[in-house]
Amino acid sequence: MREHLCVRDVLLHSAKRKPMSMSSDTVVNNEAKNQFEIESGSQKSKLQYRLTGDGRIDLVHTEVPEDLTGQGLGSSLVVAALKYARDNDLQAIPSCPFVASYVERHPEWNDVVTEP
Repeated sequence: MREHLCVRDVLLHSAKRKPMSMSSDTVVNNEAKNQFEIESGSQKSKLQYRLTGDGRIDLVHTEVPEDLTGQGLGSSLVVAALKYARDNDLQAIPSCPFVASYVERHPEWNDVVTEP
């Protein structure tokens, strides 16, 4: 089953829930592959995760095609994953260096993030 999240709906800033972006890209939670995805033409950006079974989601790898870098797709994937964690009462483990860097710069997600 795929859960569709519009980036416009998931890019929320802290508890005030103010939109940070009005991007129209759609983030899909492809549960069968354990990854959040954004399709851009024939290319796919993805953030792979692992549900640990103990109330945590391990965000393990983010991948954006080279010619799509710098467009905020990686950040959109991270925000969708963190929102999914928050909405499902999960703690997110930022194993991926990109995710770890993102959450360091965005303390509004501290309530969702945990150490491995």
